[in-house]
Amino acid sequence: MLYLIATPIGNLGDITLRALETLRVVDYIASEDTRTTGVLLKYYDIHKPQIAFHEHNEQRAGERLVGLLQMGATVALVTDAGTPGISDPGYSLVRRAIDTGISVTMIPGPTGLIMAVVLSGLPLHSFTFRGFPPRKTGQRRRFLAVDKESPHTLVFYESPFRLVAFLEDALAVYGDRPAALANDLTKLYENVVRASLTTLLSTVRNTSKLKGEYIVVIGGADTADDDDAKTDEK
Repeated sequence: MLYLIATPIGNLGDITLRALETLRVVDYIASEDTRTTGVLLKYYDIHKPQIAFHEHNEQRAGERLVGLLQMGATVALVTDAGTPGISDPGYSLVRRAIDTGISVTMIPGPTGLIMAVVLSGLPLHSFTFRGFPPRKTGQRRRFLAVDKESPHTLVFYESPFRLVAFLEDALAVYGDRPAALANDLTKLYENVVRASLTTLLSTVRNTSKLKGEYIVVIGGADTADDDDAKTDEK
């Protein structure tokens, strides 16, 4: 059996009782970063062998994990933070397991994108998660343009090293829409800034040190139209 286990996105107290129970009984834990997972395991006094499974070794490690599963071992798959399979190589292992006839289940829990969307104050009835955008400007703008006319709220992950460039491109493609920028969710310095893309870009440019993963939530095409209508009324 392969268990997909959601782990805290910041605050270690957010792990579920089922997740802890499962981590204690499985034979192996497949971790995106064994050091990060090691902190969690040590905190809860869990002692299990870890197998590194990340984007740089997913082919080789995936074969090893499937081999263990086929021999009857139980494996828990965890990411650095949040739900496995979302913007990490978990998908490939799930696909391998399913194709091989191995049972797969999940212990649900924290997911950063859901928390960011809810806290953004933007429409929740429908949203599109786009994950990490391409790193190069041209590719990134084409990536963003796919959803230019979409009425759905858009959710992106971005590195602090590319956040300014991403916001510049988002503003160029979408225009000045309402948006929100979230980071350090569930941690001591949790921060959610709600403003227009122009204001967010200015705020980020004037921030001395950006660190940690950011979640950018941008209103859909309909929200941009609503803002234009309000401006016309004034």
